[in-house]
Amino acid sequence: MQGLRWGQMAGVDLAGKRAAPPPPPAVPLSIDAAETTEMRMERLITENPVVIFSKSSCCICHVMKRLLCTIGTHPTVIELEDGEMDRAAAALGLPPSAGGPAAPPSPAVFIGGTLIGGLESLMALHLSGLLVPRLREVGALLL
Repeated sequence: MQGLRWGQMAGVDLAGKRAAPPPPPAVPLSIDAAETTEMRMERLITENPVVIFSKSSCCICHVMKRLLCTIGTHPTVIELEDGEMDRAAAALGLPPSAGGPAAPPSPAVFIGGTLIGGLESLMALHLSGLLVPRLREVGALLL
């Protein structure tokens, strides 16, 4: 197997056979012009088993995404800028984070349409052994 590297040829597996295309996402991320931002966010939360609202420059958001991917689930990640995070938190009625009353929670993870919270809440769920069963329950993990 010398000389072969992962991802060397897109669409071809290591045996040289054409790989099957990846399955389409469970729910298409359609955009309806008449849909408000709040309605779109609520729709994404209810239609996807795991949704993370995060900031692209946030290291805590990266840790949350890595934890979920390491477990074997692939969350729907909505990357927001600072101003968008403020509006998203207000639109969803999220409680303010420990940063003060004006600071929105970042990241915010929803599992099965229910707000779990930030990284601390997700880690507590994982360390208590309840995260994997919860992910299985909502269909985000097929183990």
